[in-house]
Amino acid sequence: MSNEPRRPVTDEEVATFQRDGAALIKNVLSDEWVDLIREGTDTAIERPDVMSEDLGTLRVDQFPAAKSEALKHFIDHSPIAKIVGRALQSPVRFYMDQLFYKPKGLFLPTPWHQDTCYYNIAGEDLVRAWVSPDPVPRNVSLEVVRGSHLWNVTYSPLAGRDPDADEDAKAMIESSRPDEPMLGVEAYDDWNYFSGVRDKSLPAVPDIEGRRDSYDILGWDYEPGDVILFHGHILHGAGGGVESPNPRRAHASLWAGSDVRYQHRPGQIIPDPRALYEYKPKTGQPLSDFPDVFPVVWSPEETGVASRD
Repeated sequence: MSNEPRRPVTDEEVATFQRDGAALIKNVLSDEWVDLIREGTDTAIERPDVMSEDLGTLRVDQFPAAKSEALKHFIDHSPIAKIVGRALQSPVRFYMDQLFYKPKGLFLPTPWHQDTCYYNIAGEDLVRAWVSPDPVPRNVSLEVVRGSHLWNVTYSPLAGRDPDADEDAKAMIESSRPDEPMLGVEAYDDWNYFSGVRDKSLPAVPDIEGRRDSYDILGWDYEPGDVILFHGHILHGAGGGVESPNPRRAHASLWAGSDVRYQHRPGQIIPDPRALYEYKPKTGQPLSDFPDVFPVVWSPEETGVASRD
């Protein structure tokens, strides 16, 4: 299988991503890569583990490539890193991945949220690459608030325990150290979305669904072979409230450009990548300090594309 996109990412698509914080890149993955995504997501679905969270009509797996050779091969060898790098105009490093599975039947909406607050990383060069082996119509597909990646606001996560109502959560904050992650490597033995503690110092996500007319909401009809790119800081969710005759299997990989650095967050919800724990990273350290954990997967120099770095 070729590691080149089916077609080049255009300057217009790059400009759309940088302006809006998201872009649908149509028909860039070959059928062979779509088949691999299907194989990889099916394997991960069949192998739930401690990093799987079944929320009823939605299942979310953290780090599914760790249990699926097909997904790992897709991350390491498909055109996805080049597609992301072209949008960022920067060398890119793979940070982590997730699986989002909705079985056929009633699709409930995915609440509006922002990803930034869930991880111990910070920076402007954060990009999600969202792919699926299934067609996903606009009414149940990913939605974003256009331009919200530029608002310079980090919102409170929807998950995590409330320290104002949970004494154990309050004690967890009081005993925490600023140079250690809130979730240690032991989270890989027993984790869920409420293992961490909500950072109450951050503002709540606005009521976007209740005031849709007040926001510039962008969404797409998605077809296998497309890639949706969206900025790590953008507010996003997914439509629902309808019956679907097909499942929705989605793989979302998170990529970091040159300015991304480690940051201890008091409201960390997702554990650090397992291999990072042995390095004991400090706030402010660039991910490039950990090349064994986050190697450069694609660089503009590989193709002679000008980099903005």
